Amino acid sequence: MAALAVLVCMDLRPAAQVSDGPSTPLRAGPSTSLREGWREAPEYVRLFAPQARRAAYRAYISPLGLEATLAQITPDPAVLHPPGAWTPQAMIPYDAFGLSGSYNRWKVAGLYRSRRAQVAHGPRLEQGETESWTLIAPYPDEALQRLEPGTLIIVLRILSD
Repeated sequence: MAALAVLVCMDLRPAAQVSDGPSTPLRAGPSTSLREGWREAPEYVRLFAPQARRAAYRAYISPLGLEATLAQITPDPAVLHPPGAWTPQAMIPYDAFGLSGSYNRWKVAGLYRSRRAQVAHGPRLEQGETESWTLIAPYPDEALQRLEPGTLIIVLRILSD
């Protein structure tokens, strides 16, 4: 239920004050301790983030599965732990990736077939910036031809008032 609430909040992005371009600089990424083994993956921002708000998103790939990636993230003191956050749930691709990106929904659905993506959502707060994190495993490759092992991490940064 909490994951659904996070998805609904993400679909209401225009109501939140979200960084939309170069006038609001964003940090380069998550804290250094969380980045070990990760790589930045802007190609996934182009696929799954809404075009109007892409500057507020970052995407990363972890070579680890969802549970191991969560084990890296959750001890971070900036990670918040409201009820239901960071709990993996099986989701169909439309729910996992949302409907606001430019990706081919049929191709992604075809990759998963009867399988579901494992998805975890949670908030992070650092230096006055709230981040909404979505972790998805397995995830499609950039060409939407196959599912990749590891975890896709999509981070939405929302500025505080």
